Amino acid sequence: MKTNILESKSVRQLEIVRVKNHDSFVCTDDISIEEPLEIRISYGFGEQKENKNISVTMRTPGNDTELAVGFLFTEGIISGYHQIQKAEHSEADCSRNRENIIKVTLAEDFVPQLMKADRNFYTTSSCGVCGKGSIESIRTVSSFQGLQKERYTVTLDTLYQLSEKLQSFQNNFSATGGIHASGIFDIKGNLLALREDVGRHNALDKLIGHALITGQLPLDDKILVLSGRASFELIQKAAMAGISFVAAIGAPSSLAVDLAKEFDITLLGFLRDHRVNIYHKSEYHEII
Repeated sequence: MKTNILESKSVRQLEIVRVKNHDSFVCTDDISIEEPLEIRISYGFGEQKENKNISVTMRTPGNDTELAVGFLFTEGIISGYHQIQKAEHSEADCSRNRENIIKVTLAEDFVPQLMKADRNFYTTSSCGVCGKGSIESIRTVSSFQGLQKERYTVTLDTLYQLSEKLQSFQNNFSATGGIHASGIFDIKGNLLALREDVGRHNALDKLIGHALITGQLPLDDKILVLSGRASFELIQKAAMAGISFVAAIGAPSSLAVDLAKEFDITLLGFLRDHRVNIYHKSEYHEII
């Protein structure tokens, strides 16, 4: 089929055949763009300079610097933005490859402990992962362990509005139906920032990367809203950013609930149509 000109970095138009009952017709459809992003780090100086490929993730192009910075932070490779000298798309043989490689140069006086990244790649491990061990590993690298949490009250009326607000600001989702979103709201229900991606974990890394770059961490007095389900990986990233209140439009996994309880993170699921399930409520939060 013939591909039309790209309208943006995140959405492409295709000519498709749509079938309804026994009738078919040709029309134009919006689809989400998915491209690989290779994240590289450079650290040390002089002859001790090291360059390592850290990860390749499938993502929606856009906010790549935030994604890389957020990924390095939520995976415990860096603990603050001051440890980054610069982050930019890397040189490559062609422009397409350049757009899909981002190099993060770390501060000269900082050497990352890359053994902390061993947990990062459990999703591709053939032998699986021990849930208890994963939860314990997060405890050792989180910058906000022991942080005194904010006490606050959130009304059900405020919560019920969050899913609609998130979707109303999701331009790419409304166009394609295939993009995940993560949004940060204040306790009054005001949207502060939103990021989208074909990968739900990438959307959250972009959001946390944005907060890290702009000096907003920890996000302990904010509400994180997820457009889909709440997985272990998303709750892990929330814990790394000091987020203590997570609301998902979809369902949580069992390990996500375990992790929320371990870190006393309020975790809500199925937040839509004026209903919600409370899987864990922090002692610091009231829902009325």
